[in-house]
Amino acid sequence: MWLDLPFWTTTFPRVVRRTLRRRRHRTVLWNGNVEPPLRTLFTDSEHILRWAVSTRGKYTDQVPGVARELPSLTVVRLRSAGQVERWVDGPLRNAVNGHRE
Repeated sequence: MWLDLPFWTTTFPRVVRRTLRRRRHRTVLWNGNVEPPLRTLFTDSEHILRWAVSTRGKYTDQVPGVARELPSLTVVRLRSAGQVERWVDGPLRNAVNGHRE
């Protein structure tokens, strides 16, 4: 599945909210890490917000090429919250329920 949601109106606001929440609550991430102070956005080239912006087009370039190289690979590209909901409630649910029986 390829979540290709609109970056500036969906993905980026979610990353900002999640980052602010984790920073405010000092949420422990992996290996004991916590979100750094927000000022590091200006000094750390790998800050999560800068990383999100710099890598936003990565899969738009890569996934179609991989799909062409591997025609047997099923790529599900979901571009809106509505498409995600329909896929989760339909094909994904059917696939999961089909494997349980």
